Amino acid sequence: MDPLQVGLAGYGTSGSIFHAPLIAAEKRPRLAAVMTTRREKVDREIPGVRVVSTLRELVEDRELDLIVAATPTATHHDVARTALLAGKHVVVDKPITTTVEEADELIELALKRGLLLSVYQNRRWDGDFQTVKKLISGGQLGTIFQYEAHYDRFRPRMKGGWREQDLPGSGILYDLGSHLIDQAVQLFGPLEVAMADVFRQRDNSTAEDYFHVVLKKDRLRAIVHGSMFVLDPGPHFSVYGDAGSFLKYGMDPQEDQLRAGLRPGDPGWGLDAADRAGTLTLADGSRQTIATERGAWESFYRGIADALTGAGKNPVDPMDARNVIALIEAAAKVCG
Repeated sequence: MDPLQVGLAGYGTSGSIFHAPLIAAEKRPRLAAVMTTRREKVDREIPGVRVVSTLRELVEDRELDLIVAATPTATHHDVARTALLAGKHVVVDKPITTTVEEADELIELALKRGLLLSVYQNRRWDGDFQTVKKLISGGQLGTIFQYEAHYDRFRPRMKGGWREQDLPGSGILYDLGSHLIDQAVQLFGPLEVAMADVFRQRDNSTAEDYFHVVLKKDRLRAIVHGSMFVLDPGPHFSVYGDAGSFLKYGMDPQEDQLRAGLRPGDPGWGLDAADRAGTLTLADGSRQTIATERGAWESFYRGIADALTGAGKNPVDPMDARNVIALIEAAAKVCG
């Protein structure tokens, strides 16, 4: 079977670190072209791949089957729409768009044209999230009443870049919050916003850099939180049920591994440090150390290949991503 020919729109941090290496890790997708102004960087890191300078050149390439939009969030709608109109399947980096209206338009267009539209929600395959998911589905914690997921950093000074500019889809809630909200919905199904606090905390910040959003479903409260002033973070995940609780410190290692040049299949790929295992405490007072599941971000593009060859379903339903944006918009409205 001929490999699926992939065109990557964008070769900044997202394209070069989160997409290109994971596309290359799978045999069926083949990265054939990149749209970027960073020609020398592409030539150095992925020699032999065609480089184009415009989106039109990319989507009009008849050899390409799939376009990946690894561009700033404000451009996701236009890039994806252009690719779909050109008859290409599309993967959009998270979040899918800046508004529900834009997301609905893309979903409808993909359905009308019989094309795949997916969203790169890679943190569904974080090892610690998979561990939490396994514990909840296995019933060790009983009925869950409180869930917290924190994505905290210590960046008191802004680094620059589009995510920190006053642009549609910029700011920490769209960037990091879209991961945490997606994870919560995957665990608990449809949720509503109970309360939200989203604002600019750092001096001279032009985009939101703090969020604390409480999501609800019946008696469950799912709290997602992100800040740039946390030097010594607390638990990344805290899960409390009527049979026990689970605490897990530290972030999934795959981002750091990719930045260091490690790739899927390399020794240690996706493995969390043993001393960062989580702790399960049961109602009888007993405690267990729970080893973290191996992370597997490569599963996303494996799933895309399966979906496009009829061997599986879309790994991320675009309606899921659309509903994440709906919760982000609701949080902004609640916050006022």
